[in-house]
Amino acid sequence: MSLLRFIKSKVFFRQLGLSILVTIILLWVTLRLLDIYTRHGQSIDVPDFKGKNISELDDFATDNSLDYLIIDSLYDYNLPRGTVALQDPAPGSKVKKGRKVYLTVVALNPERVSMPNLLDLTLRQASAVLETYGLKVGKLTYVPDIAHNAVLKQKYLGQVIKEGVLLDKGSKIDLVLGQGENSGNASVPDLIGKSQIQALRLLQGASLNLGSEVFEDGNDTSRVRIYKQQPAAGSSASFGGQVDLWYKSVNKKKTN
Repeated sequence: MSLLRFIKSKVFFRQLGLSILVTIILLWVTLRLLDIYTRHGQSIDVPDFKGKNISELDDFATDNSLDYLIIDSLYDYNLPRGTVALQDPAPGSKVKKGRKVYLTVVALNPERVSMPNLLDLTLRQASAVLETYGLKVGKLTYVPDIAHNAVLKQKYLGQVIKEGVLLDKGSKIDLVLGQGENSGNASVPDLIGKSQIQALRLLQGASLNLGSEVFEDGNDTSRVRIYKQQPAAGSSASFGGQVDLWYKSVNKKKTN
């Protein structure tokens, strides 16, 4: 039988049809197996691990059909120790059951840093040095001295602290500063609409202290802004004087 006659024969078409059918069946079986293997259509939402204590993670991960791995730690004095600070994938992400979530937790013990020498530095210089060391400016106290805004003493918890003493990162260092020859008053800056961090910087730059704080609808400092201050902006205050602040959430209407 010639090739042309075979191609035109019923036998050829039966074999061709059978081959196509077998191919379709094999493709269907392969795709079904892939769906089963990859759990097609069985994705879940990643829950929010943030704020969970490490003692809760095993049960929380199991309840949500996920696994977790702690890959790093950090210290943040604004967050509770031993809790989750960051996660990957983010909350709400679609993943397969059993997926591993990578977590960064807040360290149980803060990092220790060495106290720098701030004596004779200006307030601005001392603030920059403290920030470099991971420390913070605490209370400002002014005393008669010819050198205006020069650091005369550095204190921690009310006691003079020497250079080289180990402190927890984030500790506040109180500064005793000179009033200068002209012991005039400072001008209170306008803090309305500012965040807490912005207000602290402005107050320090004006040689003033933060007084009492009132949070009217939550103390999440990242979401509140100042709507009232006392003394008012432009008022005169003695060096080292205090300014009281009132905060409201940025999501709510401000009150005059």
